Amino acid sequence: MNRENEARETVVFFIRHAESEYAAGRERERGLTEQGMKDAWRVSEVLAMEPIDHVYSSPYARAILTVQALADARGLTVRTVDELHERRIAGDAHPLNASQFVAAKRRAFEDFTYAEPGGESSEAAQSRAVPSLLGLMRRHEGQRIALGTHGDIMTLMMNYFDSGYGYDFWKATSMPDIYRCAFRGGKLVEVERKWR
Repeated sequence: MNRENEARETVVFFIRHAESEYAAGRERERGLTEQGMKDAWRVSEVLAMEPIDHVYSSPYARAILTVQALADARGLTVRTVDELHERRIAGDAHPLNASQFVAAKRRAFEDFTYAEPGGESSEAAQSRAVPSLLGLMRRHEGQRIALGTHGDIMTLMMNYFDSGYGYDFWKATSMPDIYRCAFRGGKLVEVERKWR
C-alpha cells in the first residue's frame, strides 16, 4: 500500500461497553459493575499502542464510562452523539423474559423491519446510527476514532458495510469488546478483534 492510500484510511475502534447491571427504565443512566470498571481500564491498556485522535460515545453512561479511561490517558474529551444510543428491543410496557428477549433479538436481526411493541426495528436503528457514523468518518478522514458503543447498534453499523454481521456476530461478542475497522473510500476493508 502506498503512502497516499494509507493517508486516506480512516480507522474506527468500535468499543462495546463493559459489564453493566440491567435496570428497567434506566437505559441512559445505568453504569458499570465493579468488573465492568476493571475491564474499562483494560480497554485503555489494550489500545495503549494504538494511535487515537478522537473519542466519541453513545450518550448512555455505560458506554461513556467504558471509554473514559482511554480518553483520559490521551488528554481527549469523550464527545457524545445521541443517534448512536442502543436499540431498544421492546418497550418498558411490554417486558420480555430472557428467552423471549433472545428470540426477539434474533428475529429483529433476521427481519430488519420487525419490532416488538415499543421497540425499534433493525432498519430504523441502522437508519438512525449510520448517518452519524458516516459524518464522523468524513469529518475525521484519515484519522483514528474510538467509539463507545453497544452490541446491537455496533452490529447494525458494521452490517451496513457487510451484511455478514448479524445475530451470530452479536451473540459472539463480549462485554467489553473491541473491533478495529479500517475504511477506505467509504468501504470497510479490514476488521480486527482487539479484545482478549
